[in-house]
Amino acid sequence: MRTAYYDDKVIQLVKGDITDLEVDAIVNAANKWLKHGGGVAAAIVRKGGEIIQKESNKIISEYGPLEVGDAVITTAGKLKAKAVIHTVGPIYGEGQEKEKLKKATLSCLRLADDKGFKSIAFPAISTGLYGVPPELAADAMLDATINYLKEARNIKTVIFCLYENRVYKAYERKLKELINSGLLRE
Repeated sequence: MRTAYYDDKVIQLVKGDITDLEVDAIVNAANKWLKHGGGVAAAIVRKGGEIIQKESNKIISEYGPLEVGDAVITTAGKLKAKAVIHTVGPIYGEGQEKEKLKKATLSCLRLADDKGFKSIAFPAISTGLYGVPPELAADAMLDATINYLKEARNIKTVIFCLYENRVYKAYERKLKELINSGLLRE
C-alpha cells in the first residue's frame, strides 16, 4: 500500500480485490450497456448479488446506453461498499483515451461527492479488456483526481485498488512523480 496526501485528503494505492473494500463507493469499469459479464464487473455482481445487474438494466431501459465518460450509480447489494458507480472507459485505439479517462474519473468523483460520500475506490479503468496501457491510465486518473480534490466538498479518501502487479507499479511510478513534483506529499 502507498499513501499520499493532497491538503487534508488521502490518495491511496492498494493491491487487491476492489470488491473487498469497505468504502462509500466502488467504481465499476462498465460497458455502455451495463452488462456485467466479465472482469471487475462480473466480480462485483458475483459478490454483490443480482440486484446490481437488475438496477443497471433499469438504468439502461430508462436512459439507453451510456457514453464513454458517463457515470451512474446503483446500490452495492451484499458488498461492503454502500454503492457502485459504473463508468464507461475508452477502448485503446479509439483516440483521445487520456481525455476520456479523465472525464470518466471526474464523472465518478462528482457523482460520489454529490451523494455526500467521503470515500471512493477505483480500479484501473480500461486497462483490462479495453487495452489501455496502465501508464496512460495512471497519468489520466491521478491527474483528474488531484484536479478534482481541489474543489471536493465531501470526498476525503480516493483509493486506487489495483489487481495486477504491473498495473500497481505504473500507478506507483505516477504517484512518486506527483510527490516529487510537490503536488502531493507523503
